[in-house]
Amino acid sequence: MKRGSVALFAISFFAFGWMTHALYNDAYKMIKESTLKKIKKSGALNVVLLNAPSTYYIGSDGPKGFEYDLLESYANHLGVKLNITTANTIKEALELSKNPDIHITSASLTKTPEREKEFNFGPSYFEAQEQVVCNKSLLLDGRFPSDADSLSGLRVVVGDSTSYSETIESLKKEGFDINATYTAEYSTEELISQVDTHEIDCTIIDSNIYALNQRYFKNIVLAFDISNRRQQAWILTPDSKMLKNDMYSWLNTVNQSGEMARLKDHYYSYVLFFDYYDTVMFYKRIKTRLPKYESYFKEAAVKYEIPYSALAALSYQESHWNPNAVSYTGVRGLMMLTQDTASMLGVKNRIDPQESIFGGAKHLDQMIKSVHADVTGEDRLKFALAAYNVGLGHVADAQKLAQQLGLNQNSWADLKKVLPMLSQKKYYRTLKHGYARGNEAVKYVDAIYDYRDILQKNDVEVSLTTK
Repeated sequence: MKRGSVALFAISFFAFGWMTHALYNDAYKMIKESTLKKIKKSGALNVVLLNAPSTYYIGSDGPKGFEYDLLESYANHLGVKLNITTANTIKEALELSKNPDIHITSASLTKTPEREKEFNFGPSYFEAQEQVVCNKSLLLDGRFPSDADSLSGLRVVVGDSTSYSETIESLKKEGFDINATYTAEYSTEELISQVDTHEIDCTIIDSNIYALNQRYFKNIVLAFDISNRRQQAWILTPDSKMLKNDMYSWLNTVNQSGEMARLKDHYYSYVLFFDYYDTVMFYKRIKTRLPKYESYFKEAAVKYEIPYSALAALSYQESHWNPNAVSYTGVRGLMMLTQDTASMLGVKNRIDPQESIFGGAKHLDQMIKSVHADVTGEDRLKFALAAYNVGLGHVADAQKLAQQLGLNQNSWADLKKVLPMLSQKKYYRTLKHGYARGNEAVKYVDAIYDYRDILQKNDVEVSLTTK
């Protein structure tokens, strides 16, 4: 071959290779940028959701959680269904996000410099700051911390691979003496529980998570803010430019429409915590509030064959006999019905006392009838009351777990031992309905029975004084 031909061939081969490489890169980019089209074509948005109160959990009337609601809204915007894979810890969620079939990972994730090196974050949708929470007994012995310096010598535990562990490592580099432990065994909520029982002294959580949990744990106290406000965002599948752009546009609409403000208000603005054992106030309200609704409770009790004292006690636990009561989750009225449950029961006005009482009685009756046939006697009502609070699915999960542990799944005495385990990752991760505040369900039933006993005692005393 002549020298000129060789040169021409080399130039042509180089040009062909360059063009092929360029076309390959363009095609590769097009494939990566078509994630949004793939989602719409498949009809499913595949997401990883942390199974926790601040993100996603199954409540008594279905899925709930701030981030779940937000993702459901985005799926509706795309016209596709939400396909959920649950994670039990942030570390697990981050690992699952690397699955090429996952489009979005949602776990109240703070955008940190270290994370942004490894993951592709979408637009920010929330801001929170990290807070140190400790057991209140530290106040009594003078060890309650007021800043990072005073954490020295305390038992501090945070989740592994969390923004909290990054914060501690950063403080250590600045010279602070913090002997913290990182764990992948427990979720953030489990660590809060350990602070409450004083198994550990302190942990670090986001301000929104503290707002959600302070009404459930009486012994946790906010010590101090350990970070500035930081942005939270979802992790997106790599190189999903079109998906990210669409998400920015959608999020802007959600903010401008007021939907984001409504969601934040719904989950975080109102903290309701009833004092279960305020017997002095209960006796007072037996005289001042109960007489207004007593006839409705008695009529509903006869209709649905439920003890009057149980219905009245349930209503007090739910609303303190306030017909206008509303909780942070949007349930309303004397029997605190959700809008969906009220519609299903035929209740048109949840704040109408008669409608609410008869609707709540009907709902409890449905729960009683849905409890497994092998649960008998007084236990049947207790199972139904637990289901009224936490949902039939979680009660069924607790029964399954009781059986696995060699306990009697049809006995309330055994079920109340198991229900609190539904908030422990090593148990709920194997159950159909996942995480639940089972401990609250136990307190709920115990409180209703305390109120019921007082009501029955009061009826006897009234009967004796009128003879």
